[in-house]
Order: sequence, then structure tokens, then C-alpha cells
Amino acid sequence: MLNANTLIVSDIHLGSNYSRTDELMFILHSWSFERLILLGDIFESLNLKDFSNNQLELVSLIRSLSSETEVVWIEGNHDEGISKIAPLILGINVYKQYRWEYNGEYYLAIHGHQFDDFIRNNVKLMKLIYYFHRLIQDFEYNTGKLSRYLLQRSSSWFNLSDKVAQYAIDYAIKSGSKNIFCGHTHEVMSLSLDEVNYYNTGSWTDSPSSYISINVEGIKIHELN
Repeated sequence: MLNANTLIVSDIHLGSNYSRTDELMFILHSWSFERLILLGDIFESLNLKDFSNNQLELVSLIRSLSSETEVVWIEGNHDEGISKIAPLILGINVYKQYRWEYNGEYYLAIHGHQFDDFIRNNVKLMKLIYYFHRLIQDFEYNTGKLSRYLLQRSSSWFNLSDKVAQYAIDYAIKSGSKNIFCGHTHEVMSLSLDEVNYYNTGSWTDSPSSYISINVEGIKIHELN
């Protein structure tokens, strides 16, 4: 059993055909931790018809974990509205952002869509893009190659990862946080700038999937194929 003070995962997108719930449950069972941070976009849908048995099992696991450890859900752009009933589903509280102290340093978790100018300025267009992305996913069944490629290309076209990282670092400086964690872009990233450490957790709809552990040995990004 591996040990950590905190585990961070993001962009699980429960309700999607490409949510890697089996793999994530394996990780959660492999670690002993004091805090689990669900860093946004936990749900793609709340329509139970879209949920596999394994996805429902993951929801049950998260709920059971909340009775014995601290579980923090950070609201993502896909969670808006859904998060209003999250306490009823999972028995946990939802935050816009979460800041904590560990080993004398401050840590800040925020999903990252707040730093995405394109989403903020094109709300209706983004809803249309998500709709067609979902249609492509449904059409592809179990391959997911085209939808993943389009998602990666759109991130590159808008220079999304770099923009989110820079805005996040600036935000961390203003809040007095040494380390900041985001999701949203689905691209794993670590960057140190102006004495701030930025980390992006990637997603659980792509392979490899990634997560972050924090313990006395430091902060580490892990990948699972």
C-alpha cells in the first residue's frame, strides 16, 4: 500500500464512454491517503442511463471514502449545475477552489477553466463544441481516436495549456500559494516559474491517465497506461 497525504485526480467525466473508471478504482485502492481532491469535471452527465456499472461503483467508492477521509470536490466547467446536488450524491462539499497547508507550504487547487479566455468569451459556442464532441465519441464506440485527436488539436490551436499555466501561476502568486494544481486542459504538465510550482493533472478519459500524489517526499505526477 502506497502512502500520501493528498491524492489529486481531475477530468474523470463520469457518464462518458471513455471514463477509465476501472483504472481509477485500482489507483484509489492502491493508496492510503488523508485527502482526495477531485479537481473538476468529475461528471459528464447525470443521466444514469449513461453510466456503466463500473462508473456507479466508482461513485459508491468515493462516497464511502468521504466517511473516513477528507474528500474535496472542486467545481469544473462540466460540473456547473451538477455540483449543486453533489452533496446529495456523494456526501461531500463542492468548492470553487481549495487552499491548504502542508509541511509549511501553501497549496491551491482550482479546475483551470477560470483561466481559459476562449471558454469565458464563447459560452454558446463551447456548448455546441461539447455537443459535437459527444456525438463523435458515441459514433466511435470504443476507439476514441478521432475525439481525442480533435481535443488535443484544439488545445494546441488555442495554446490552451500554456495560457492556463501562466494565468494559474499569476493567481497563485496573488494568493500566496507555493504550489497550484489545475485540470481542464487534459494535458499533463509541470512548470516552475517565479518561485511557484504549477501542475496539471491531465484526465481519466485518455491513455495514459495521470494523477498527483503529495507526501513528505514531495509532489509527483504518476501515469497509468
